[in-house]
Amino acid sequence: MDFDTVRTFVVAADAGQFQEAAAELAVTQQAVSKRIAALERHLGVRLFTRTARGAELTIDGQAFLPHARELLRIAERAVASVRPGHRPLRVDVIASRGAASGLMRGFHRAHPEIELDVVWLFDIETAVSALRSGEIDASFRAVAAPGRPLPEDIESVRVLDEPLQLLTGPGHALAGARSVPLARLADHRIWMPGVVPGTEWAAYYDDLVAEFGLTIEATGPNFGSDALLDTIADTPALATFMGAQTRLVWPAGHGLRRIPVTDPTPVYPHSLLWRRDNPHPALATLRAHLAATAAGHGAAGTWTPDWVLPC
Repeated sequence: MDFDTVRTFVVAADAGQFQEAAAELAVTQQAVSKRIAALERHLGVRLFTRTARGAELTIDGQAFLPHARELLRIAERAVASVRPGHRPLRVDVIASRGAASGLMRGFHRAHPEIELDVVWLFDIETAVSALRSGEIDASFRAVAAPGRPLPEDIESVRVLDEPLQLLTGPGHALAGARSVPLARLADHRIWMPGVVPGTEWAAYYDDLVAEFGLTIEATGPNFGSDALLDTIADTPALATFMGAQTRLVWPAGHGLRRIPVTDPTPVYPHSLLWRRDNPHPALATLRAHLAATAAGHGAAGTWTPDWVLPC
């Protein structure tokens, strides 16, 4: 059904005259008559009766009018759902408790007027595909892993270097340390069941292992952060890496320790990715907010793999 003819019908019904409807729609009276005639042919009924006072709705016209109004409302909502600035900004933050999620919470506090949809995609290939298709507007990722250059239509900017911390239980040999040099961890078992081969974070930890002689075990199923914390708390021989800005909550009896790693401090580099031609106005606001509030990368005494995007 032609929405121009439906809109013309509603305007004419409200005006009571084709001439007034033509003036409101900025078309000729003849154009109004033709649109109404076309709609009547499509529906197979008469919608108006011409009178000395103008045009009056027939019984069929009266029956069709509320539905015509609803059709126009639905059409407007459909258009608004994809109009830049009239739909929520959709951002991938990888995980709900990670640093990227914290950055977006800060953005929401600073700009509560901007509607947000926050999603959790798995790896960088999935995120880039979603950016290119328009499924999401932005994604926080570590880029670019070896052999995975970003497509030309994807832009990125490094926004945050997140220091890694060592997380231990109370019985671990390093539990009492105020900080620990990275080289000292070569003699300890680091358990990280969430490191999935082929992901950008696996590439990061592979390089960390190769450069500093660490032992990172990714064995066993990944039952989530709660199960990881339970195991670390109960197993003195195991520790794990955790981002300094990762939000964790554990039972008081666990006695877990978060210990800074130094000399150098390994940092996980978070970059914001977006499609070059994305028109959503809130995307520019997000980028400006991160530039002003999340700067913190490339500091002396830190380590990242060679393939990470420069600052």
